[in-house]
Amino acid sequence: MSRESSTDQEQGSRRGWRALPRNVWAVSLTSFFMDISSEMVINVLPLFLANVLGVKTAVIGIIEGLADATASLLQIASGPLSDRFKTRKWPAVLGYSISALAKPFFFFAAAWPAIAGARWADRVGKGIRTAPRDALVADSIGPDQRGMAFGFHRAADTGGAVLGLLIALLIVSSLQQSAMDLNRHTFQIIVLASLLPALLAVFSLALGARDVPVTGQRRVPIRFRGLGHSFFTFVAIVGIFTLGNSSDAFLVLRAQERGLSVLGVLGMLVTFNLVYSLISAPAGSLSDRVGRRRLLIGGWFAYAAIYVGFALAGRAWQVWALYALYGIYYGLAYGTAKAMVADLVPAELRGTAYGTYNAIVGILAFPASLIAGLLWQGAGSWDGFGPSAPFLFGAAMALGAALLMMAWRPNRPGGR
Repeated sequence: MSRESSTDQEQGSRRGWRALPRNVWAVSLTSFFMDISSEMVINVLPLFLANVLGVKTAVIGIIEGLADATASLLQIASGPLSDRFKTRKWPAVLGYSISALAKPFFFFAAAWPAIAGARWADRVGKGIRTAPRDALVADSIGPDQRGMAFGFHRAADTGGAVLGLLIALLIVSSLQQSAMDLNRHTFQIIVLASLLPALLAVFSLALGARDVPVTGQRRVPIRFRGLGHSFFTFVAIVGIFTLGNSSDAFLVLRAQERGLSVLGVLGMLVTFNLVYSLISAPAGSLSDRVGRRRLLIGGWFAYAAIYVGFALAGRAWQVWALYALYGIYYGLAYGTAKAMVADLVPAELRGTAYGTYNAIVGILAFPASLIAGLLWQGAGSWDGFGPSAPFLFGAAMALGAALLMMAWRPNRPGGR
């Protein structure tokens, strides 16, 4: 690690989040702008598919699952390559650029395969950028503030989501008011509004971040065995949880199925992201003090209880309230899991570790979303088990993962 990075870490330890290194601020600003752009479009995408194009939940599950799998397969390469060539910044800039360029294609899409193509192109960008970006954050901060750094990043990311959703809500309220279904014209206006923040995200990272060289070999070989037994055990437990963690598109469809209008759905998502944003940074700091494993266990138990609630919800306001509580799970678990990855592996293999972690989680998101879609509406002559089924399945998988995490004792002290 460079002398500049070590100095940044020491200053960050002394002065708290206000003195987080430049790279953490640059990455956080980038995620803030990209989430303004992405959340405007992605959260209304399942409504566009269902309301305008008449797509069934099984197909929506395939689109979302394959999108995540596309990103994940690329991370298998992007993370190790960032280790091998000792650069985090420019692969991340490339990934954000591809996602920004994919956005206009949503405007012209008139059938679900075109939407799927644009969605998958967006995820190609995510697959290239995520592991190097996460490694850049981990390289720029010491272990005593790593949870805070990832929590701060998630808070900025989610703050962008809140602003993006508020913009989408304003557009919908101006064009559709209390309509239950989303129409094509409104969707296209939302896509147009998403283009500028996507470009700002690219410039924020390109101009604001600096690569932090990692000390060690001149060329780090791409080797997965060096990640260690504790890392792969952790990923296996997270994988069990992920099989029940289907795309949040199903929560949006559940809210509409229980009677929420398009405006109501967007308001619900704003509430969720506000809770998530407020919880993320304090939860990250808490994980630095009490241990990341404990926070993950608590987050997964909360997830299981909330998903049972989604399965049993009978009215729209109940889904809204549960979605707000869902933000607590995200705040506790998402950034904490990312920080724990860095705790479990050598510094020179962090890109490989994040690529492997994100790849496995993302690949499993495909069967998770496919299973959810089939449980809800079935396929062919089979009508499935109804809207409650995917949420009961998700609750069961989260409960199992939490119990396994309680039983596991990682070897490395950072994984406490």
